[in-house]
Amino acid sequence: MRDTTKFYIDGCWVTPAASGRLAIENPATEEQFAEIVLGSAADVDRAVQAARRAFASWSETSREERSGCLRRIAEGFRRRLPELAGMMTREMGAPITFSTQRQATVALFHFEEAIRVLETFEFEWAEGVGRIRREPIGVCGLITPWNWPLNQVASKVAPALATGCTVVLKPSEIAPLSAMMLAEIIHDAGVPAGVFNLVNGAGAPVGEAIAAHPEIDMVSFTGSTQAGIRVAQLAAETVKRVAQELGGKSANIILDDVDMAQAVTQGVHACYTNAGQNCQSPTRMLVPADRMDAVKAAARAAADAIRVGDPMDPATELGPLVSRRQFERVQEYIQSGIDEGAALVAGGLGRPAEFNRGHFVRPTVFADVKPEMRISKEEIFGPVLSIIPYGSEEEAIEIANGTPFGLAGFVQSADPARARRVANWMRAGRVYYNGAPFDRALPFGGYKQSGNGREFGRFGFEEYLEVKALLGFA
Repeated sequence: MRDTTKFYIDGCWVTPAASGRLAIENPATEEQFAEIVLGSAADVDRAVQAARRAFASWSETSREERSGCLRRIAEGFRRRLPELAGMMTREMGAPITFSTQRQATVALFHFEEAIRVLETFEFEWAEGVGRIRREPIGVCGLITPWNWPLNQVASKVAPALATGCTVVLKPSEIAPLSAMMLAEIIHDAGVPAGVFNLVNGAGAPVGEAIAAHPEIDMVSFTGSTQAGIRVAQLAAETVKRVAQELGGKSANIILDDVDMAQAVTQGVHACYTNAGQNCQSPTRMLVPADRMDAVKAAARAAADAIRVGDPMDPATELGPLVSRRQFERVQEYIQSGIDEGAALVAGGLGRPAEFNRGHFVRPTVFADVKPEMRISKEEIFGPVLSIIPYGSEEEAIEIANGTPFGLAGFVQSADPARARRVANWMRAGRVYYNGAPFDRALPFGGYKQSGNGREFGRFGFEEYLEVKALLGFA
């Protein structure tokens, strides 16, 4: 990589106006391996002005020109995919196999999907006595989290560039290096100066400067609900569009007609995806009360079989959490589950016995959890599963919907019609049936306090477009 203390603005790696620095730590070893500069409002303004200048020409480029740029980005991404995966393993601890097969590969999917959608997307059509025109919204501020460092960046950057917008990106300051590598790829792909800009920094002042900047037309934010509220408040001063993907506390309703051991095992593994640092993880497993003993046994066996280890080992399934702060936060939740009387089925406090350093957490399962417990209500963001009993299908749906979140839901059943009925009643932006795989074309986003925008596929395009009616031009 180039000098990690630079920012990418107006087609160049530039020296920031700010000077404060932040160490980047490998969460498996707790050792520093890089550092970045924490930017300022002045750095944001410089990037916004570059993006504003570039918008005049980029917004007028043809579909073919933008598609060509995206193809070159995708080609560069493929060439550097192992390097990108390795960087994410170092900066946020995802096991190398997961970083390669999921973290990096899914990020690439978003560029490929943007190319596919762009080929046929209808930007203008006749309607009534006139025409409807979809135009790029303008300069977009993109604020992304550390848990999926490239996936969340790509899910915003790809449709923004495809629709003719220009962008100012603030990746998470905890895991920014893979995004900086993507900036190198975008530069090498020949994307015009100012179309893509990257400024590192913390939420205050950099994220807040992006949200409040009068020349940013739209903000796309992924992160905590609390931070999302702050972004929306700042953006409201200039009445800019805000798209948000926020917290989650997804319910996994396991109905009584399935192979219970298989369904529980699948649910445990889904909960522990990305060490549980996954906004749509099914962290609340709802099971028939009269099957609880069998559920506990299956969950214990599944959790105990998870291979926790060095994230550079291809056989490792669960690596460390991203930081000491996150480790301590998860420990507090585990302690609260114990204190509130939930049954500890697997895992518990502290690191696994074989580790004396690194932010490793024991894969933890609580059973007999009540909906009012903290571990049932609040987003933990670690490998902690809460198993909640229910007496009827109606009660399961009520429990599932009984949170302020609504990002995703999961249903497992042998009867598709029954599962569909349950899914229709779940107040969530996505519902997965029997472990259905990821689909990059289908919309992703939440209900309630899980957000208000949609990403992926054509729905992702629509977030970056204005609607104009042209009357008398039929």
